[in-house]
Amino acid sequence: MAVKASHFKVGNGDMTLLECESGRRILVDINIRSAADDEADETPDVAKQLKKKLDRDGKDRLYIDAFLNTHPDADHIRGLKEHFHLGDPSTWSKVDDKIIIREMWSSPIVFRRAKAKDEDHVLCEDAEAWRDEARRRANKFKKEGTAEDGNRILILGEDVDGKTDDIAAIVVKVDEVFSKICGTKDTSFEARLLAPMPAADDTEEEILTKNNSSVIIRIDLKVSKVTKARYLIGGDAEVAIWERIWERNKKVPERLAYDVLIAPHHCSWHSLSYDSWSEKAEKAKVSEPARCALGQPLDGALIVASSKTIEDDESDPPCIRAKREYIDILDPVKGEFKCVAESPGDDPLVIEVSSVGPRIKRAAFAVSVAAGTGIGSQPLAHG
Repeated sequence: MAVKASHFKVGNGDMTLLECESGRRILVDINIRSAADDEADETPDVAKQLKKKLDRDGKDRLYIDAFLNTHPDADHIRGLKEHFHLGDPSTWSKVDDKIIIREMWSSPIVFRRAKAKDEDHVLCEDAEAWRDEARRRANKFKKEGTAEDGNRILILGEDVDGKTDDIAAIVVKVDEVFSKICGTKDTSFEARLLAPMPAADDTEEEILTKNNSSVIIRIDLKVSKVTKARYLIGGDAEVAIWERIWERNKKVPERLAYDVLIAPHHCSWHSLSYDSWSEKAEKAKVSEPARCALGQPLDGALIVASSKTIEDDESDPPCIRAKREYIDILDPVKGEFKCVAESPGDDPLVIEVSSVGPRIKRAAFAVSVAAGTGIGSQPLAHG
């Protein structure tokens, strides 16, 4: 099967489909807006686009092999209840024809830091539905010690107070590498969990919101068992967490090296700086540790902004200053910066991965590059 990634046009939101050589498909976040149901509205129908890319199983059910929710903000989980089956797969209905999630990838820490008393952190209905489904699957495994497709869950990061100690078989700890999807080793895929990390103390716990508890993960896509595209994904993680990521990995920066980076928080300045762009403009200072964490591109790397069109104004996200900073990061490796919204048409931006590395599918993107040039496969020496 062709190896590729589809970055859907979801405005300031995230929705990426990774397709492995094995045929397994990994969905990272969704932002399926109801406006797409209105034929007079210009919002791309990403649900329809996604379904066209999926297969049906022996029971004629559309399915995704793994679904990673980086954190429960609405623009990362919108459309879950409407388009995905929740509950035991035996209750699936042909009339509804919703997508089966064979395996959920979810972090309990993220949900514990979504404080119901804080209006900025209240969970939307889709996020509550994800949380409840994750609990159902985890409890089922705890009771039965096993799970079949449609009931599987992979817990990303240990929970507090030993709450995941009795289900260690389905827990991935920070810094661990895993290569199983739906309980089966997949030689075309590998991933390292980088966050969420536990708070160092009660004071730090107070500042770790849903954004700063985002799952941060590097997913490697392989061709003939050789890694050809390293994807660094960080949800909406802001500057504080990227500083911690660098402190934890600065002696092993290759863990943060990427061929493709999804610019965190929709190309927000707050992933690179504590200063407000709208208030300080060019006087806003970059956090060097955060920049180091996000500044490990491989030769010819690509940074993708899953956002609305980036304007030269005070908006954030997306932020023009962040875009300029990412372009500066890419300059030494002759990389490219792409905003998904700025590609022509409604179709996703597609990155195809071959033996020479990842490259943008030019039928889906108007800007051309030299024929045969990959978007990175050879690492540079990073200081």
